[in-house]
Amino acid sequence: MNVAELLATAVAAVGGHHRPGQLAMAEAVASAFDGGGHLAVQAGTGTGKSLAYLVPAIASAVTQDSPVVVSTATIALQRQLVDRDLPRLAEALGSALPRQPRFALLKGRRNYLCLNKIHNGVSDDDIPQEQLFNPAAASALGRDVQRLTAWAETTDTGDRDDLRPGVPDRSWNQVSVAARECLGAARCPLSADCFAEHARARAGAADIVVTNHALLAIDALGDSAVLPEHHLLVVDEAHALVDRVTAAATGELTAATLTAATRRVARLIEPEPLQRLEAAATTFASVLHDIGGERPGRMDFLDDELATHLAALRDAATGARAGIATGPTDPRAAAARLAAATALGEVGEAAARVLASFGPAITERADVVWIDQEETRGAVLRVAPLSVAGPLRTRLFGRATTVLTSATLTVGGSFDAMARGWGLTGDPGEGPDGRESAAPRWTGLDVGSPFEHAKAGILYLAAHLPPPGREAGGSAEQLTEMAELITAAGGRTLGLFSSMRAARAAADALADRLDTPVLCQGEDTTSALVERFAADEATSLFGTLSLWQGVDVPGRSLSLVLIDRIPFPRPDDPLLSARQRAVTAHGGNGFLTVAAGHAALLLAQGAGRLLRGIDDRGVVAVLDSRMATARYGGYLRASLPPFWVSTDAATVKAALTRLCGAP
Repeated sequence: MNVAELLATAVAAVGGHHRPGQLAMAEAVASAFDGGGHLAVQAGTGTGKSLAYLVPAIASAVTQDSPVVVSTATIALQRQLVDRDLPRLAEALGSALPRQPRFALLKGRRNYLCLNKIHNGVSDDDIPQEQLFNPAAASALGRDVQRLTAWAETTDTGDRDDLRPGVPDRSWNQVSVAARECLGAARCPLSADCFAEHARARAGAADIVVTNHALLAIDALGDSAVLPEHHLLVVDEAHALVDRVTAAATGELTAATLTAATRRVARLIEPEPLQRLEAAATTFASVLHDIGGERPGRMDFLDDELATHLAALRDAATGARAGIATGPTDPRAAAARLAAATALGEVGEAAARVLASFGPAITERADVVWIDQEETRGAVLRVAPLSVAGPLRTRLFGRATTVLTSATLTVGGSFDAMARGWGLTGDPGEGPDGRESAAPRWTGLDVGSPFEHAKAGILYLAAHLPPPGREAGGSAEQLTEMAELITAAGGRTLGLFSSMRAARAAADALADRLDTPVLCQGEDTTSALVERFAADEATSLFGTLSLWQGVDVPGRSLSLVLIDRIPFPRPDDPLLSARQRAVTAHGGNGFLTVAAGHAALLLAQGAGRLLRGIDDRGVVAVLDSRMATARYGGYLRASLPPFWVSTDAATVKAALTRLCGAP
């Protein structure tokens, strides 16, 4: 069978129907796999893009006996693929292929229970210091560890996502290890029963391996392979790829990480290097605390005092790591030495990277350094790559033919912005062999959506409102507009705000002005709030970033998506402001490329919450007059689905009233 026939078989088996966009995407994916060129596919909601790439991926993997890796950004999509889509496709296509397709889910090692850590006990060095002096917290931690230890005897997977109910990170960390802390199959006495090794074995025998962007980044950018060898890759939710790879490549230093590293190594090295490490860590933590309280944000220059303390910390961590004595070979002692070496290595590498980042001229730097002041951890010194385009080009696209797909990949009506971020366009980069690598061969394809956006939805631009100011929750005029729109909709509103502070302020201000309930993110888990929102048509839900991208509520419970302002990044966002400056320094339009591009992608994601089913109808209301009046408004609107556009408030409110009053 060709891919069209296989797709028809699969669609029939899952009770679907023919979708031209789905077929066009499936044929393009099959062609990319056969021809070797990379492919970016924008497939709007309702296209059925999962089947459109899974069918040719399964066919290619089985016929060529070579696995295809599928990477996602969210657990929800991973679960959909592994629990629903792939089992049905394997059954539907098995008789049409040379053999039954096999599939597996693979996550990072930290997501699985570590039997060696469980059976050889948890060292006090692994317990956060605040837990040691808080009896209530310590007892809760102990109960969690007991439950996890018992669960280890009954679970088949050891996968954290299979644990119900879950446990906090601090508890899970007592029974799991990061990849760099793992003894390895050759040295661990419990490797035969290791959950992570079993998951890797299943992945090694699978045709389709489902993973996440973080693990994909570690595999592509790290020194050792963690995914099965593969030559074909699908990146779903590809709009999130750059952010996830950047996060995986970000280093950080905090007082807590320094304390933990020092405690881990305290019994493993001689007194002199330990004293040097303790002194360097204590001094640096104090300086970091002072700077974080006085001037958090991006650091463009490194003063001599901080440079001296960073160099002392780097040297002390490196010396302490080298001084870890070899000792007993029992698993617990070996694990303790490895954990200490890993912690010290991370401290030394982060300090060295911060120091090195200030060497080049400010417009030529490859890394960005900044300090965040966090509520729980205090000051955090971070260092992140200005761009991941080069590493992606050479170490991801240089190794595997890649299909990148999402409902939102075009910015301003073009794939160019995304392609630049991925490294598919632009100046030559350095390849693995040190030579320059030319831009990869790639194609962009927009297969559209089965929805008739202009008939099903209205894009309302509130051109009459004053531009957004600094008021939390919106101006008096904006709050009045919100109340009238939500009243016309009879509730049924998803409010997407630029910050949690704005969402809470708007929810509080509207509580007395509406006859319908308003939920606000943070009042319960996001999943629980979305369930309550979907179950009651009169309810509205306000929130921020995770709601912009993660809500799927088809039907009458969601008839109005309300966006308070254009979601430009904060002017003091360290990484995005540095990227904007770099584009401008090299002759580009930094605002349009970075700030407006960021906003356009989020707007497209937010607007995409409205139409989730073929019968859905409603309004996307942007209460920021700049969408209609600013020069960049057209660029932003070109990134949105082709809704019918109106600036007439009365017309839009009347349409909502009619829509929500209909049976």
